[in-house]
Amino acid sequence: MYLQFYINENGDKVYTTKVLFSLSNMILTAFKETPLGVATQSAHPARFSPDDKYSRQRVLLKKRFGLLPTQKPPPKY
Repeated sequence: MYLQFYINENGDKVYTTKVLFSLSNMILTAFKETPLGVATQSAHPARFSPDDKYSRQRVLLKKRFGLLPTQKPPPKY
């Protein structure tokens, strides 16, 4: 079970491990949602290692394919 959270009507974080099951198109899928019907978010942070062995290769690939933030046009709001 993974800890999940959602924001309630008052703006407070509510933590839960509740899993709901849905039978759609004859496939049983597990999903997590709030009582309001909105999907929950994971309460666990993403994995991070200060000793990132592949950061150089990742930056080179992003530079090669034009995916660096400095190579993109400014976002339109």
